[in-house]
Amino acid sequence: MATTRVSDGGERPDRYRRAQRGLTRLLLRDVRGLRRLILPQRLRQTMPDWLAAVQAVVDQYAAASASLAADWYEAERAAARVPGRFSVPLVDTVPPEKAERSLRWATQDLWPRQPEDEATEAQAQPVDVRLAQAEKKTAGVAQKLVADAGRETVVEAVRRDREATGWARTAALGACHFCKALAIRGAVYSDDTARFQAHDNCHCGVVPIFRGQRFELSPKAKEWERLYREYAAPYSGDQLARFRRALAEHGHLPAAH
Repeated sequence: MATTRVSDGGERPDRYRRAQRGLTRLLLRDVRGLRRLILPQRLRQTMPDWLAAVQAVVDQYAAASASLAADWYEAERAAARVPGRFSVPLVDTVPPEKAERSLRWATQDLWPRQPEDEATEAQAQPVDVRLAQAEKKTAGVAQKLVADAGRETVVEAVRRDREATGWARTAALGACHFCKALAIRGAVYSDDTARFQAHDNCHCGVVPIFRGQRFELSPKAKEWERLYREYAAPYSGDQLARFRRALAEHGHLPAAH
């Protein structure tokens, strides 16, 4: 089999990223619509219904994210002209305890403090402010839970597919310095213990690599790699902070970072 090149950039990865981002927009629209279920004056009575509703929406979109990921994996496998058939295992549900833990973290400051406890800075805010902050955190949590279903689908497929040799991370132009630092490593993620590291609101994806393929960084990732080698790599123990500064100084980080 002739060696072919595959990258974290280009038409196919960009199209897949846009599809997952479109799914995120719909997810956040539906999650925001559930805000009406929370009655600030009756938190203990209304929060359980809200949590259940958000978890149901997250599960629905997680299934869609996993399905998109499975289609992406199969398309990449076909493009690589891999022989034989392979059925992609779908990671299409979010463990209830994981979803509940994440959502309770996002809404923890809504609850009034116990008499013996000192109020946190967030808990001292008016309830409308705390609700807005909880909504923002919930959106980030929901996005990660859903995106993880797609990412884990590809990672698990790579793990089980004998024709796959590993995977690489694809980071968007607006990704943070942490994600870009992981993306410039290329196709090094092949060990069975490798897991996709993500944060809330992370839109990075997974590029599967198959036998006969050679991975190459996209032009944008090559520039990130150059900045890392020049400004961060020589400084042991301080690489990530220096990489962040270099990206910002060269216009490769959005203002929020």
